Amino acid sequence: MEHVDRCVVLVDAGYLLGAAASLLAGEPARSRITVDHAALILGLRERAEADTEQPLLRIYWFDGAPDRVPQPEHRRLRVMPRVTVRLGALTRSDGRWAQKGVDAAMHAELTELARNRACSDVVLVTGDGDLLPGLMSAKEHGVAVHLWAVQAADGDYNQSEDLVAEADERRVLDRAWITKAVRAKDLGGICPPPPAPRPEIAAILSAPLPESALAASAERAAEAQAAAGRGGATTPPAEHGSDSHPGVAGAKGVPTPKDLASLRGPALAHPPAPHPPAPHSPGTPPTGATLRWSSDKGWVERPGAGTAGEPPETASLPTLAQLTSAEQRWADREEDITTVGGDPFEVGQVFARRWMERLPESSHVQKLSVMYPRVPHRIDGELLRYAARFGLLAHKDDQIDEHDRYAIRAGFWREIDVRAAAEHASVGPAAE
Repeated sequence: MEHVDRCVVLVDAGYLLGAAASLLAGEPARSRITVDHAALILGLRERAEADTEQPLLRIYWFDGAPDRVPQPEHRRLRVMPRVTVRLGALTRSDGRWAQKGVDAAMHAELTELARNRACSDVVLVTGDGDLLPGLMSAKEHGVAVHLWAVQAADGDYNQSEDLVAEADERRVLDRAWITKAVRAKDLGGICPPPPAPRPEIAAILSAPLPESALAASAERAAEAQAAAGRGGATTPPAEHGSDSHPGVAGAKGVPTPKDLASLRGPALAHPPAPHPPAPHSPGTPPTGATLRWSSDKGWVERPGAGTAGEPPETASLPTLAQLTSAEQRWADREEDITTVGGDPFEVGQVFARRWMERLPESSHVQKLSVMYPRVPHRIDGELLRYAARFGLLAHKDDQIDEHDRYAIRAGFWREIDVRAAAEHASVGPAAE
């Protein structure tokens, strides 16, 4: 059986983008570059067809991902024409990320293509010498192997010398070719100033705690002091919690979900004064008031509440799933894949926009806006499940990072606030 006259491109994304980052940004961190994946795939296709003088069968994109969960870029790539994404694991060791299984997957694909005579030419974009056996096997099956390198930042080789020696044809993707689809990020200096604390985080950390929480904290501090004394340590007693959060006014430690459940929600809508009032002063939230920044924790049932302790004012709010038709769900998926980048703040904004656009009554927006910073638990759970689709789950524990959760909800509230303000402005003159 003769080979089919067509070419296949196998891309080691870690090599291609890491070498491009080294060339353009001076270090191999992919976070230092911005990639136009559509332009990059088009460039690979055109270059492969020109170099091999054969039509393209397919581009295989090999990359690593935590727990092999597709990241936003993988979700965009795998729906592009003639592109197949193969994911290996991405693991962290000694503070650095490393791919596992990518080389083995490339070797298996290369060998299988050659054995089945699926193509006449294979283009390899890689520098790893572990692919040498696969390259030699492909040659033995009569496949022409083209090895492409990314221009090295120091002008030297960034590929295995054995791999270079065994390839039938060799090409270099130079700076001019790379910059058609990849550019270095402008970080505005080597050491950018740290971002200011989010007001939502500052409000929660600096909110006064109820008397019961203060008593529990004092008890924990006394126990810690006693334990330190038994061990011969001379640790000074803690005033209330710890000072592990510098930069937040009045921070006295991170409240537990039980502490948060005893706080009043509206109190966090505006950051408190630098010196919180005494526990028994009029400004202190009474015991039994509620705060539900994240309704996954600290939900408190109240007398007269609706089903499962949910207040009637939130029980009437529909979820996005209830407002979305099958056609809209399909369109949402397409938008997620092609245009939503996966930044946590952006994810929250997109979810909020869709929810508001499909509401049958605009009054729901005003009803929700006064609940800040609490997101009703049904909508909050749906929001976090939506965010998880973008690979925002933290490695190993299937939880979204705490700061990502804050950013997701902050994006959600930003869109709610913008719409609520616009509706209030349009109703105001008419009411007068």
